[in-house]
Amino acid sequence: MTDQAVDTGGSQLPGNEQRPAAAPAPTVSQFLGRTRELKELRADIERTGLDTLSGRKAPRARVLLIAGRPGSGRTALAEELVRQVADRYRDGVLRARLTEPDGTPVPTERTARELLTALEVATPPGAAEDDLTEALREALADRRMLLLLDDAAAAEQVDALLPGTPDCLVVAVSEGPLTGIADVRPCTLGGLDTKSALELLGRLTGAVRITVDPRAAEGLVEECAGQPLALVLAGSWLAARPQAAVADLAKQLRSEGDEGPPTARLFRLAYAGLPATAQRILRLLSLAPAGLVDPHTASALAGCSVSAAHTTLDDFAALGLVRLLESPLPQYEVPGSLLPLLRALAESRERPAELQLARARMLERTVRLLQSCRAITETDSIEAREKLLGMPRTLRFPNPRAAADWLRVRQPALLAAARSAVADGELDTLARRLMSQLVRAMVAHFGTQASAPELYGIHRLVLDVAERRNLPREQAAALLNLADLDTRTGRTAEALARYRAALDAGREANDPYATGRAMESVGGAHQELGDYDRAADWYGRALAQRLARDERVDAARLYGRIATAHTYAGRYGEALRNWRSAVAGHRKNGDVAAQARALSELARVQEYAGRPEESLRTCQEAVEWARRADDVRLQAALQLRLADTLEHLGDPAAAKLHRGAAERMLGEELLESDSGAEQGPNACEIRSASSKD
Repeated sequence: MTDQAVDTGGSQLPGNEQRPAAAPAPTVSQFLGRTRELKELRADIERTGLDTLSGRKAPRARVLLIAGRPGSGRTALAEELVRQVADRYRDGVLRARLTEPDGTPVPTERTARELLTALEVATPPGAAEDDLTEALREALADRRMLLLLDDAAAAEQVDALLPGTPDCLVVAVSEGPLTGIADVRPCTLGGLDTKSALELLGRLTGAVRITVDPRAAEGLVEECAGQPLALVLAGSWLAARPQAAVADLAKQLRSEGDEGPPTARLFRLAYAGLPATAQRILRLLSLAPAGLVDPHTASALAGCSVSAAHTTLDDFAALGLVRLLESPLPQYEVPGSLLPLLRALAESRERPAELQLARARMLERTVRLLQSCRAITETDSIEAREKLLGMPRTLRFPNPRAAADWLRVRQPALLAAARSAVADGELDTLARRLMSQLVRAMVAHFGTQASAPELYGIHRLVLDVAERRNLPREQAAALLNLADLDTRTGRTAEALARYRAALDAGREANDPYATGRAMESVGGAHQELGDYDRAADWYGRALAQRLARDERVDAARLYGRIATAHTYAGRYGEALRNWRSAVAGHRKNGDVAAQARALSELARVQEYAGRPEESLRTCQEAVEWARRADDVRLQAALQLRLADTLEHLGDPAAAKLHRGAAERMLGEELLESDSGAEQGPNACEIRSASSKD
């Protein structure tokens, strides 16, 4: 095939989003060439598949494969095809990249989760790969969508993500054939045809320089083997040297002989023309997480100012050495085909200790930016404001929204930095600090619920470091955090196993907080699973530890948890005894609101136990303490309970008065809502336990 194409933006190749986006590609295109490939790919969409020929309906989406080496314009062709046919797919386009810039395949679990997030489908943190891919197929079952899966390393990656409906289309980009996926014909890319290659050069250098010496331009195209990235590097080199003739560049390339592919030879030429300082910065960009660079990353790696790094990155973009990404903040990407060349240069020109120092500087800068990102949200904290003012101006954010925007844009790179630091194994202290600050910043800006999938992955990384370094305290903390996320998503059995492991780690570390927290959480997991005897037993163990350490607030709360477990089990005598202990504990601690809630629960259990008169007196006492605590909602709920009890005792007039008091407190609409929430024998206990724990 000779009619081929390239994105004429050169250094701005599309389709390299770090997170998928459920939206079509821009409709305006500067694409050129590849006419024949586009025609054949579009025809392949309509081609009768083997299933149809055999009389069966196609069970899955059609897969179009674009195969070519990095730098061949394969992603650009895929994006142009998507742009041309996107209007056929009413539900939009999803994009995902299946290989990291360093060549590491992206786990299918992560890709499926990102695609589900783009579809606005909630996914439980920690869900298994099979569950996520099945959820993705279910989400796409009634949609007509186009999936662009870029840089696939193996057929298994694509096969796991295939929609189970022929109404969807998958465009896969790979270096070679995807053996194992049925009915796929690869569109294999070589170099650009001469006309398109010359047009690309002309757009970069100016048409006059090409038309003045067309033979030299054709010779340059031949030296570049028509490879789009090589042509971009050649055109950018000429654009930076207005006095140089096209023939001069072609001659220099010929003088190098066949030392590597054209892209490598042109890269060496561009690199040699840089000042020594810029050469060093370029080499160190090979350390950038996920190949994503912003001015702060480059500044920290090289040990230069942020403004100098920003200027240098712009210079690199003009030379085609990095790509300026479409982003609300300045962000660049190192082309995947150049990363091996940069790594080889860094390993040959920099001592290992210098490379490790550059990594450490980058991680330390990232930690400080995350600290600043979180501190800007703590507007009520004098300590946070003072800490923020003590930071250099370049590390401060002007307002919380700017900090959130930075965190959102840089999140893929930040998560990649955490994964890379843990995999490195030599900077575990910095890795732990980075992950701690990343968790805090994400919770501060996005909330625990919205960030749960990412937080789950971070806590797993923390656990990896803790196990590798034999740090039982950190291991216990990571296990508790993971188990809490499991609990929130209904995986109680998994949570129970992790809570028990956290208890073992806490005991090994002699950490009373971790052991007490783990014992209480084990009890909560048993309660959720309906094993109330074990729940009460584990709560009792946690209570014994709190009492031994004279931790009165937690002890009073645990009396309530034990009472709740006994209430669920129908052991009202034990429940009453523990609720009375809880009331006494809260009274000694001076916690008026907690005392009112405990009295409310005590009154409820007295009612369950068939003691309406006692329940009435306790409820009246609870109303008084709720009034002192200014808890209007609890007062209204107690007034309703008093009304129910009085009706049961045969005093409808008094019951009416209490209902009227509740109406005045909350209004009729809220009253109806509270009445609905009161239904069920254990509703209040559930609400009380969740509010405290």
